[in-house]
Amino acid sequence: MMQNRELLPDSSNALIALLQKRFQSNMHRHSVLAWPDIVVKLQANSEKLWTLNQMEQTGGEPDVVGFDTQTGEFLFCDCSKETPKGRRSLCYDDQALNDRKENKPAGSAKAMAASMGVELLTEHQYRELQQLEPFDAKTSSWIETPSEVRKLGGALFGDYRYGRVFIYHNGAASYYAVRGFRGLLRV
Repeated sequence: MMQNRELLPDSSNALIALLQKRFQSNMHRHSVLAWPDIVVKLQANSEKLWTLNQMEQTGGEPDVVGFDTQTGEFLFCDCSKETPKGRRSLCYDDQALNDRKENKPAGSAKAMAASMGVELLTEHQYRELQQLEPFDAKTSSWIETPSEVRKLGGALFGDYRYGRVFIYHNGAASYYAVRGFRGLLRV
């Protein structure tokens, strides 16, 4: 059965107000963008608002981090200082989840991202996000893994330590209480 991906009007209005406040409080993330342009796109797409609400409810603190001039889309990303609390202790994907024989986590980052309507960040996007301010100084986040790495059983994650961004590898079936994922939403 298809899940209803719409918020009630009061919930939509409250979310838009929260996003506007976060936008205005963090202008260093999007200094050349204007809120009125963004809110028009948000109000025209209830499913994207539903996804932003999912990001918010799982602790992501989504905010605008850019604009894609080729597609005309605003880019929202999880901007919580640490990987979102409601998305931790997940292995990388469902294949890894199914490969685990015991002590399985509750789910996978790829499946949860898909159910929320977001993309995992690529390595390039993760590094760009880290240019705005440091994220994941105590946690780490799964990132989109190239197929040649995944075929060998691995997956990539990133974090910020010692004043720099690190990209590491781990078995895709691994999971840790401090590793989750950050989502990207195009609006």
